Amino acid sequence: MRCPFCSTEDTQVKDSRPSDDSTVIRRRRVCGACGARFTTFERVQLRELMVVKTNGDKETFDREKLVRSMHIALRKRPIADDRIEKVVNSITRQLEALGEAEIPTKRVGELVMEALLALDHVAYVRYASVYRDFRSPTDFNEFVEMLKRQGEQG
Repeated sequence: MRCPFCSTEDTQVKDSRPSDDSTVIRRRRVCGACGARFTTFERVQLRELMVVKTNGDKETFDREKLVRSMHIALRKRPIADDRIEKVVNSITRQLEALGEAEIPTKRVGELVMEALLALDHVAYVRYASVYRDFRSPTDFNEFVEMLKRQGEQG
């Protein structure tokens, strides 16, 4: 593993431990050249996923981008990081289970919306405001009213 500080490939693992759900191995490493310490995470990747954007461009699925978007939606909400990690793992597994190498961004967004609806309604509205491109307060009102109607039905 290359050192993120000096780019030397001479790093050693000092400590390894599995995550709580045993889906990730956390490794503490030290660089033999500069002495820097850093952490890496190892997880199973079943297949290389490509995300197809609405304009047709394709890019490799970036799990960390998904984590960042969840953290933005959940900023200042009472949701623990380990719970976010479990949701991201679940979404990633669902995408891999589709059996398709290319996945539209719309499908990724739908899975995130489903997860946020179950996790936190405020984060759900925040994410929806960007995902569904709200342009005015009326868009927010209509969306919240739809949520209220769904809540009354279910």
